[in-house]
Amino acid sequence: MAMTVNDLAKRARVPAHVVRYYTRAGLLRPRRDSVNRYHLYRDVDVTRLRFIRRAKLLGFTLADIGQILRDADRRRSPCPRTRRIIMDRLTESDRRLSALLALQGRMQKAIKVWRKLPDAVPDGDSICYLIEAVTKNEDLDDAFK
Repeated sequence: MAMTVNDLAKRARVPAHVVRYYTRAGLLRPRRDSVNRYHLYRDVDVTRLRFIRRAKLLGFTLADIGQILRDADRRRSPCPRTRRIIMDRLTESDRRLSALLALQGRMQKAIKVWRKLPDAVPDGDSICYLIEAVTKNEDLDDAFK
């Protein structure tokens, strides 16, 4: 059964603009109606659209999803690629989480120190005494890794 953008959107429970976006990204490949040039989708596109949404929930990018779909379209198992991508994403996520936790620790330390410090006016050697007071012993190269 052929479906329009709106029909597919309703069946997959997503806004129509999501269907259009994934179509422009090449993840959905409708045929064109020869008379009115509308995009016409098939039942398999409902499955693809739901798959795309599920993969996004796991942190896969649209580029990742495109690779997985291409493997599946070629009747090759996408599982090895999927495992590799998710392991890479997890490693990167762990790195970012560690960086965020370190930042949170520095902010908490700053708040604790600042409770004891008075406000100060810039004096030519100092711009903001509060920031300089908590970071003067920090190695800036290490802090921005």
